[in-house]
Amino acid sequence: MGSSSSAAATAKQDQTHGSQAAHASSLDHLLEAAGDVVFRLDPSGLIRFASERARQRLGAGAPLAGSALPLLAPEADQAALRNALVDATARGDAILVEARLRCGERDTWFELRISPLAGGHELLAVGRDMSAQRATEQQLRHMATHDALTELPNRLLLSDRIRMVIANARRSGQGFSIANIGLDGFKKVNDGPGHPVGDDILRQAAARLRKTLRDSDTLARVGGDEFVAVLPGTLSPSQIKLVTGRLLAALQSPFEVGSHTIYLGASIGVSVYPEHAEDEVRLLALADAAMGRAKETGGARTVVYSARMPGELRGPPQHDISLEAAMFQAVREGEFQLYYQPIVCSRSRRIEGFETLMRWKHPTLGMVPPVRFIPIAETNGLINLLGAWALKAACVQIRQFEEVAKRDLYISVNISPRQFRNDRFLAVLDDALAFSGTSGDKLVLEITEGTLMIDPVHAEAILQKMAERRARIAIDDFGTGYSSLAYLKRFPISVLKIDRAFIKDLPASAKDAAICNTVLDLAKHLDLSVVAEGVETEEQLGYMASRGCDYVQGYLTGKPMPAHVAMAALKENLYAALLPDELRAGIL
Repeated sequence: MGSSSSAAATAKQDQTHGSQAAHASSLDHLLEAAGDVVFRLDPSGLIRFASERARQRLGAGAPLAGSALPLLAPEADQAALRNALVDATARGDAILVEARLRCGERDTWFELRISPLAGGHELLAVGRDMSAQRATEQQLRHMATHDALTELPNRLLLSDRIRMVIANARRSGQGFSIANIGLDGFKKVNDGPGHPVGDDILRQAAARLRKTLRDSDTLARVGGDEFVAVLPGTLSPSQIKLVTGRLLAALQSPFEVGSHTIYLGASIGVSVYPEHAEDEVRLLALADAAMGRAKETGGARTVVYSARMPGELRGPPQHDISLEAAMFQAVREGEFQLYYQPIVCSRSRRIEGFETLMRWKHPTLGMVPPVRFIPIAETNGLINLLGAWALKAACVQIRQFEEVAKRDLYISVNISPRQFRNDRFLAVLDDALAFSGTSGDKLVLEITEGTLMIDPVHAEAILQKMAERRARIAIDDFGTGYSSLAYLKRFPISVLKIDRAFIKDLPASAKDAAICNTVLDLAKHLDLSVVAEGVETEEQLGYMASRGCDYVQGYLTGKPMPAHVAMAALKENLYAALLPDELRAGIL
């Protein structure tokens, strides 16, 4: 009898183990598709199962079972993995950890979700390859701190470098100088051979200047044809004369671009720490003032700042200089925001899309009007960084809007003149579409007439490439710029936006009515969509709708709003609620 019971117990135990093994095998089969790498672990982190993809990427085809997961990571990341294993076991909940794992000869970043399996005797680690995201983040960091045209540091990175040099100078007691370098006669290049030639010259100038300076020096492009060099340890008159003489000589040689041979030269202004100023903003302003003096007195020379110079500061007033410095701080602190203004059907008032608008919420100034900060950003080159961020964020946002609305929408983004002329613009556009997974036909890019007419040949080539990506082109503020009918035929334009200047006095103004009617008739024959901007009254809306204008935007149908408010408007269909009952019933 005892022998019979023992045999039965053994059989039952074998059956239990067999069932557990079968369950584990079935689970392992399901886990193969759960992530880029998947592991089943004991509580100490010992691998009991590794997915096929994990074995191929981390083990070069060799089995990983029996290895400790933390030992698959570089030494610097092993502690983070061990802590995550302990936390997941102790808390009984999922833990997220980012760590590198060795994939052959290189380390790859993974986001690992480590969670207890049912029963609590094992852990499940599911990893997502973060290399693409990390590369994107690295690219964004580079874009945030470097000039896209020359790859030199921009004002943001320059500001950090100057503060670092100031801190070192205070510790060591050794001063330094800042040289503001401006090309002489550069405007003639853009006005003559054109912006592509000008861009090539700027790249050549950057390379020449960089080659002239030491590794310890910093060279930045601060906008237009101006560069700034930070020169640690260079402060005596003889040192400054030697270094700036080399910089001037580097730019005196002719620039060869295609069939063009162009002579420019440069003017340099210098400020010295701590003799002239002890903060970055003032040092830059005084070097700029000295450079202006060098140009005014004939150019192709160096002027060191002096308090006796007539006209202490050149360029924008002091409050604009302070505002510019605050803008770079705002980028670091994330003070810039995107607002979205609805573009609605003129008859149903249903939201069809949104225009993306940039806002700056300063901690003490409050909301800074775009009319104040956009021109500064356009001048100093920050618009390229802000524009790239806005384009990428808008492409991500439209997908969220569509998820809430349960229907197709589009997003409209303004492209500044400097963005449009930047030779990386198409790459920025491609990055935004790829990063967000948004189709190009969801995107409308708004460009002013003046931007297109500065260099029509370049504009046509870029617009065609934008159209190849299925993005639609809108002419913003139509009727206020060149208004050349030739470009409507020449360029792949899809949308005309009637400027608010022609809307605000409707329907009383016969002249504005005539202009709007002409634009609408022209658009109809050219198969273009029309959006009326600045619609603020029922009378304006009724007039434009009656004349066949399909879309409107303005305070009547929706002010610019943060994304969460826009999503609430979509979800609750606030605009449809404004309609008469019989129309609302047909829409809701």
